[in-house]
Amino acid sequence: MASDGADDVRQRVDAIYRSDSRRVLATLIRLLGDFDLAEEALHDAFAAAIESWARDGVPANPRAWLVSAGRFKAIDRLRQRARFDASLVSLTEQLGDATSSMNELDEDGVEDDRLRLIFTCCHPALTPDARVALTLREVCGLTTEEIAHAFLTSAPTVAQRIVRAKGKIRDARIPYQIPSRADLPERLDAVLHVVYLVFNEGYSASTGESVVRQDLCAEAIRLGRLVVELMPEAEAMGLLGLLLLHDSRRAARNAVAGALVLLDEQDRSLWNREQIAEGVTLVERALGSRRVGPYTLQAAIAAGVGAGTEAAAKLVATGSEIATPEQMTPAGFADFIKRDLEDMRAAAKLAGLGK
Repeated sequence: MASDGADDVRQRVDAIYRSDSRRVLATLIRLLGDFDLAEEALHDAFAAAIESWARDGVPANPRAWLVSAGRFKAIDRLRQRARFDASLVSLTEQLGDATSSMNELDEDGVEDDRLRLIFTCCHPALTPDARVALTLREVCGLTTEEIAHAFLTSAPTVAQRIVRAKGKIRDARIPYQIPSRADLPERLDAVLHVVYLVFNEGYSASTGESVVRQDLCAEAIRLGRLVVELMPEAEAMGLLGLLLLHDSRRAARNAVAGALVLLDEQDRSLWNREQIAEGVTLVERALGSRRVGPYTLQAAIAAGVGAGTEAAAKLVATGSEIATPEQMTPAGFADFIKRDLEDMRAAAKLAGLGK
C-alpha cells in the first residue's frame, strides 16, 4: 500500500462512504446482530480509516478493511461495556471467536447482505410505515428529514418509527435472512414500495440545490435490479422498468436554472435511449405475465412516451383516460404519479390522441 496525502485520503474515505457505507453496514449488522452496534461500528471504522490510511496507505480492498475494522471496534466497545454489564460477556466472547471467511466479504456476499437487510427491514412483524422508514434509513442512508418529506410527515415521527422498529427486530428476534421462496411473494410488495419511495425522493428531491438527486435515483434503480435478480416477478420488473424510463428523461427534464422542463418542451435527443430500451423490454416481459399491477401499468404508460410509435401513443392516451393517481399508486404518493400523468396527457395531446 502506497502512502497517500492526508487530504487525498480524506477525499477517498468520503467517496467510499458515499458509495459503500450502506454495504458495509449491511454486513456489519449480519456479523454483529444489532443495528445500533453496527452503526456505531460503521462510524468507528471510517474514523479509523482516515488515520490509518493516511499513515499506511489505502488498502487494496477498502470495503473488507472497513468491515473488519468495524467488527473489531464493536468487540472492543462491548468488552468495555461488559465490565459493567455481565450479560454482555458471552456476546463479546461469541463475536471474538467468530471469524469472517473471504466469501463473506466478496461482491456476491455483500449484495446478499443488502438483500437480507432489505427483507429484515420489511418484515411483516413491523408496521408498514416502520418498514419503509427503516429501510430508507438503514439500507439507503436517507436522513429522517428526507424520509419525512417522502412520508408527508414530521421528522420526529419518522425517528420514533425507526427506533420502535429496531426495538421490535431486537425483542422479537426477527431473523436477518432472505425469506424462503414460498414466503417471498407476500413480502415483495413492501420491498417494492420502499424502492419506489427512494426513487421518488431522488426524482423530486426535498433537500439540496438540485431538483433531482441522481444518487438516490441510481440507488433505487440498483435496489430494483437486485430485487428483480432475486425474484423476477411481473411487478418487480414493472417497477424497475418504470424507474429506468423516468430516469432516461433526467437530462432533458432539468433546466440550467434548476427548474423542471415539461415533457412537450424537452429536448428528446437528451433522452437515454439505452435506458428506454431496457425499460421497454422489462415492461413487455411484465405485461406478458398477465399479472399487471400498478407499477407495471405506470411503466406501460411511460414506455409509450419513450417508444414514440402510434401504438405507444395510443397507450399513453388510453392510460391517461382510464387511470387516476389513486388507482395507480400506493396510498399517500398520488402527487408523484399525478405529475407523471400530466406528462402522459401532454404527450397524448401532442400526438393528437388525447383530449
